[in-house]
Amino acid sequence: MKINTIVLFLLTLSTTLYSQSKLTTGPENGHLIIAGGGGLSDEVLGKFVELAGGENAHIVVIPTAGGRESYGQDYGRSKNFKELGAKRVTVMHTNNKREADTEEFSAPLKEATGVWFSGGRQWRLVDSYQGTKTEKMIRNILDKGGVIGGSSAGATIQGSFLARGDTKNNQIMAGDHLEGFSYIKNVAIDQHVITRNRQFDMFTILKEYPHLLGLSVDEGTAMWVTGNQFQVIGDSYVIVYDGTFYSSEGFSMKELPPPYSSFYFLKNGDSYDLKERKVIKN
Repeated sequence: MKINTIVLFLLTLSTTLYSQSKLTTGPENGHLIIAGGGGLSDEVLGKFVELAGGENAHIVVIPTAGGRESYGQDYGRSKNFKELGAKRVTVMHTNNKREADTEEFSAPLKEATGVWFSGGRQWRLVDSYQGTKTEKMIRNILDKGGVIGGSSAGATIQGSFLARGDTKNNQIMAGDHLEGFSYIKNVAIDQHVITRNRQFDMFTILKEYPHLLGLSVDEGTAMWVTGNQFQVIGDSYVIVYDGTFYSSEGFSMKELPPPYSSFYFLKNGDSYDLKERKVIKN
């Protein structure tokens, strides 16, 4: 009797842990800004600066995905963040993982309240920072209530699955780099989705990894993630691939495709529960 009870307990525990491991969850503390590339409005960039502390923010911009050997201190969004009121903005870059694992290189992150990953190829961020002191210190910014943001490659890197992470071609959805920085767990994040007609590409990943939540962000648009929820900011859309369908006008009379080929759009102001995988109705 005792043995049967123990076996039942272990089976229940195993099932529970397995189920929890498949949950999509956001950061326990802090915020994420996940932008789909292209031109970003002051609404999106300003929200990042606000969450980083406004004029008291210390923002670190990481342009490594771009593939250059070096970058100046006014590169990319650093100038935008200064124009939006952030007084301390530092550009930090290396292509050398050993350097990224040093105290000296990662020092600017000690006082940072926000980190922004610029666009390019997301696998370069993995090759330069994954498993290093720099990566750990970036994650600590969330633990301290700060914000991590990024656009294009800087959006995809924030997911657990690295969409378009192949070094040969960005059209390969599941390539030679499969793991992102996992600020959101059990998710694949794509970008430039509508502008580049990428709305069907996510199914390539989900066919092989059906437990993942797919999120594709269009240009000029971002997800503002707090805990297990996000809100859409910007002029275009976030596309959700969760095996269901949603429409604000209702959809009981619509002829819908099967769940494995369904997706739907969320617009500015719409909110979504990552853990429950459903739209939060206003």
